[in-house]
Amino acid sequence: MSAIFTVSQATRRFSSSRKETLALDAIDLSVREGEFLVLLGPSGCGKSTLLEILAGLQHPDAGDVLFRDEKVTAPRRELGVVFQDPALFPWRTVVRNVAIGLEIAGVAAREREERARHELARVGLAAFADSYPHELSGGMRQRAGIARALAADPEVLLMDEPFGALDHFTRSQLQHDLLQLWAEQRRTVVFVTHDVGEAVYLADRIVILTPRPGRVLHEIDVRAARPRVHGDPALLAIESEIYRALREAEDPVAPPEWAI
Repeated sequence: MSAIFTVSQATRRFSSSRKETLALDAIDLSVREGEFLVLLGPSGCGKSTLLEILAGLQHPDAGDVLFRDEKVTAPRRELGVVFQDPALFPWRTVVRNVAIGLEIAGVAAREREERARHELARVGLAAFADSYPHELSGGMRQRAGIARALAADPEVLLMDEPFGALDHFTRSQLQHDLLQLWAEQRRTVVFVTHDVGEAVYLADRIVILTPRPGRVLHEIDVRAARPRVHGDPALLAIESEIYRALREAEDPVAPPEWAI
């Protein structure tokens, strides 16, 4: 598969009046077209920062980020972003929330409603299109956030811990549903998580980042057949490999930071 993203020596620093923090240090990374790539690492390792750099929401202080050989300098219509908090507007119905990006883009009212309702049906929310966000559960609101990203028909979904705040059962169901959506069209997905089990269940390839500053520690190709089942011995073996890599990356002096 050809590379859809190419990241070369990307470095990101954050400065305040008290100190400078090196968040990402010389990241080299490629994302293959059509793959499900997971960025895995501890809280604070810079994985969300890296995702926002891919999305054009932040810029590296050094290095380059290319999308189809073009430098990423701003958000692009080909890139859909899903955050942990779907940030739905409470005064708009679900269908109007999903259609908001199309509205901003100037898509005609009838077309944007049709597209929004189509995506809501794909994520199992057709019956709630005319409801308001406060009438939805947390998992349903996250489905609406995914539908909003899909409504713009992006080539890539960039997902920042979208299921992190959900209970185990809802999270497992949404993982399953996301893989079904991905299998339909094989959009490229870059997914951020600090949950090892989630990473192994979802990914074609896992890129593990070190504790701050974030550096690429290890890459693992997950060759387990799809569809997958939580608890499969083949997946558990990969989880064990990842935990070994994480233990090796920990500072032997400082307390571990892994939020897993």
